[in-house]
Amino acid sequence: MKHVIAIYPGTFDPPTNGHLDLIQRGSKIFDELIVALLRNPEKEEPVFSLSERRAMLEDLVRPYDNVRVEIFGGLLVDYAMQVGARAILRGIRAISDYEYELQMALMNRKLNPDLETVFMMPAETYSYVSSRLVKEIVQLGGSVHGLIPELVEERLQKKLNGTRRPALRRAAIK
Repeated sequence: MKHVIAIYPGTFDPPTNGHLDLIQRGSKIFDELIVALLRNPEKEEPVFSLSERRAMLEDLVRPYDNVRVEIFGGLLVDYAMQVGARAILRGIRAISDYEYELQMALMNRKLNPDLETVFMMPAETYSYVSSRLVKEIVQLGGSVHGLIPELVEERLQKKLNGTRRPALRRAAIK
């Protein structure tokens, strides 16, 4: 039986409960799971620095012995070869995600036919959660309680609003 290392790549700005759901489930499927933070200068300015995101993710994945957090840049297939990964884990929330992810998976397969992409749907509870929406809700004063881990929520509120979350805003979004 081969030792299978998988990579779960992304920007994780910020990490959400949907991300954690895939990490937790991926940790049960793969022998090792690398949560790989993409260093991407082309992407819009992130709310959290790479080191802040790495620190949050390391705190969040601590319960999983076979999960580690790393930072990479460049082509994912090159990084996969570097770490000996045989699989890429990707989450799909909607058909629009599928179209983009399918294109990426096919290109990765063309570049490295030995690297498989595994698609997972998040738990239904998180199927609509995205980092972009979470940031927008917090910036507009809404509650993201239950959508992101509490430590991320506190840091996001502080970063975007200069405060901790308002006590009256703890109700979940309806």
